[in-house]
Amino acid sequence: MRGDGDGWVVSHGQAYWGRYGAVGLLLRAPGHDGTPVVLLQHRAAWSHQGDTWGLPGGARDSHETAEQAAIREAHEEAGLPAEQLTVRKVVQTKIVAGDGVSWSYSTVIADAQEMLPTVPNRESAELRWVAVDDVATLPLHPGFAASWQRLRDEFTSIPLLVNPQL
Repeated sequence: MRGDGDGWVVSHGQAYWGRYGAVGLLLRAPGHDGTPVVLLQHRAAWSHQGDTWGLPGGARDSHETAEQAAIREAHEEAGLPAEQLTVRKVVQTKIVAGDGVSWSYSTVIADAQEMLPTVPNRESAELRWVAVDDVATLPLHPGFAASWQRLRDEFTSIPLLVNPQL
């Protein structure tokens, strides 16, 4: 689905996807043994930085908050229902400014009650729930790889919300 945020911006010779910035959803859920797992997307080979693992996400539209964009993108790319996601925190993981351009990437940390079923779209070769300790063993998208330890530290400090209605 195309929005007004789809498109590249260029700063200092580097191209960044998302005219108004970009977002990713770092979704946690309790694994089979109760320890947290995260949902990762194996990016389609044809996509930018394809055949790497990262977060469902994409360009932010002009009217969206980071939370709204991440939830929309997660629905589009993974079939995740918004009503089953609880946003816990937004972390700005990259900021670019220069050449008249201001661009940022925000990671939205959210929880689900369980490992939700996923429905990949054409941008995904695969969607997989991955143990936190196994994430760094995958060939990660360079941007995600650069921020993974910081994100892990951030979400480790937030208890996994398994019963938000209680």
